[in-house]
Amino acid sequence: MTAKATGPAATVAGPKDIVWDITYACPLRCAHCYSESGRRASRQLDRAGLLQVTDALLQLDPLGIVLAGGEPLVVPHLREVVERITAAGVQVHLYTSGWRVTPAIVEDVLRLCTTVSVSLDGATAEVHDRIRGRAGSFDRAMNALGLLDEAARRARLRGETPLCAGIDATIVRSSLGQLEDFCTTVAPRFPELAFLSFGAAMPIGLASRAGFVDHELLDDEQADRLVSPETVGRLQSLLPPSMQVSATDNRLLQYRPDRVAAGLLPAMQVEPDGRVRAMAIYEGTVGSLLTEAPLTLWERSMARLADPFVVETLSPVRTMREWAEATRRLDRHFATDDDRDRIDRRPVYLPLAESR
Repeated sequence: MTAKATGPAATVAGPKDIVWDITYACPLRCAHCYSESGRRASRQLDRAGLLQVTDALLQLDPLGIVLAGGEPLVVPHLREVVERITAAGVQVHLYTSGWRVTPAIVEDVLRLCTTVSVSLDGATAEVHDRIRGRAGSFDRAMNALGLLDEAARRARLRGETPLCAGIDATIVRSSLGQLEDFCTTVAPRFPELAFLSFGAAMPIGLASRAGFVDHELLDDEQADRLVSPETVGRLQSLLPPSMQVSATDNRLLQYRPDRVAAGLLPAMQVEPDGRVRAMAIYEGTVGSLLTEAPLTLWERSMARLADPFVVETLSPVRTMREWAEATRRLDRHFATDDDRDRIDRRPVYLPLAESR
């Protein structure tokens, strides 16, 4: 983040990064899903609405727009959205489960993106499919990586800039022991890919459930180990030379008031129908891009960071477990009645031994 604020309620020119969950439709049922996609209405806009939201986001002059979800590749008119963003000189970073990736989609949509990240949350089908909630999802993701790898190879041989694609792995306790397997078993199959990103699961959405926190969320020692220079250096040494590894514990995304006051700014997060989250990753919106000026909504989002309830709730957070408790408190406080009803209907998370 390059923009700076002098306090949590400071007015800034606009977000440098925007995350647009462009649909809540999804073929998977991930145990840690931050947006609960696939379990709720897709809230997907028609073509006119998609382009209206796209133009509103471009008014904020961001460096990049992340297209996520849900599964972005199920969205009609996605190519037109991507073309409009890139024509404005703004980067597009697309996240996909790989379920819907085909050769035609690679050539028609994904080649236009600045980066394409395929979610692979386990180095084996057993772990990945259990976390992702659908048998066959590992094979689909591996197929998608193969198609992207081949597209990057062909572009390189033609002397073109290769498609920048890679693996995005959300790490939970079930997959923490597979870090080296990602590097020695999975990555070598795709020598043209550019990156392998490891990120600790955040206690957000379904991942904030007490059962998930107890059984799958990394504890603080595990999160520290994931991002240590020793771990990252060891993993990098195992990868093909062309691939770069990174690891994050995602703790900055708590948006603790002291860190915001020191200059950390959140990304803007947009829901599928154009509503803007007051605080990225937490429940609660401040209005719609379809009816209000985007800068006004961004300023409201920044003001939420100074809300007394937010400051009281996030200031003492130091551990992953405390973060989960704060998430549950913030979500219930700022959510709509419909959102609270959805939260109350979240399924109880059962660990592997009990879910069989």
